[in-house]
Amino acid sequence: MPTRVHEFDWPDRVVVGTIGQPGARTFYLQVRAGSQVVSIAMEKQQSALLAEKIDEILDQLIAVEGNPFSIPTGTPPELVDNDQLEAVQEQFRTGAMSLGWDPTTAQVVIEAHPITDADDDESLDEDSDESEMLVVRMPVGTARAFAKRTREIVGAGRPACPICGYPIDADGHTCTLPEA
Repeated sequence: MPTRVHEFDWPDRVVVGTIGQPGARTFYLQVRAGSQVVSIAMEKQQSALLAEKIDEILDQLIAVEGNPFSIPTGTPPELVDNDQLEAVQEQFRTGAMSLGWDPTTAQVVIEAHPITDADDDESLDEDSDESEMLVVRMPVGTARAFAKRTREIVGAGRPACPICGYPIDADGHTCTLPEA
């Protein structure tokens, strides 16, 4: 089965955004290069972890002695992107992701694969859809801006209960203290 790879080497835009109200939001990783736009659905936790790990990679690179790369410690103002998502046509829902560093181009690399049903015992037939994956390579400044925006998007949801840590819904919240 051929894999359709949505590959972006120097995207014009790469952001995480949401559609829906807090508590019922769908998170999307959206990438655009020219007129090509790809949107993949993600879980909130995937989005948060992706931002965290991108910052970790960049912070580790700053600490490398003799590092030849110019890694920003903050978000370059010219790369701030607070615009809404463009029209969303979901390519797939994200399952496994990987994150890496390409020193030859000084770019952070994200690979995203769709959720697979490992419990499905049916074999794939020749009429089944081809698999897909997304590969995004973004320069360090764009990666820093991406991580900052993603943290802000994730944090804009429902507030967490100070007792149990679960989100508080607009129509109320009840929790029980853990038993001692």
